[in-house]
Amino acid sequence: MYLLISIILSSILGYVLMMMGPLVGGIVAFGIVVGCIFRGLYLLNDIHKRISNISPEEDRTQITKR
Repeated sequence: MYLLISIILSSILGYVLMMMGPLVGGIVAFGIVVGCIFRGLYLLNDIHKRISNISPEEDRTQITKR
């Protein structure tokens, strides 16, 4: 259900961006894409911090075996 709502809202947003014209629509679309990329990077950084707190630390024997 969430996927269907996302598809419908994306279609409406695409239609609105096309009606705004190339300059304004392009600026808004660029802002949306860059915002999604930054949000994804923030979430990846948060996941990395949480996993690194959970995982055990390396000791000297693990370092010398490599």
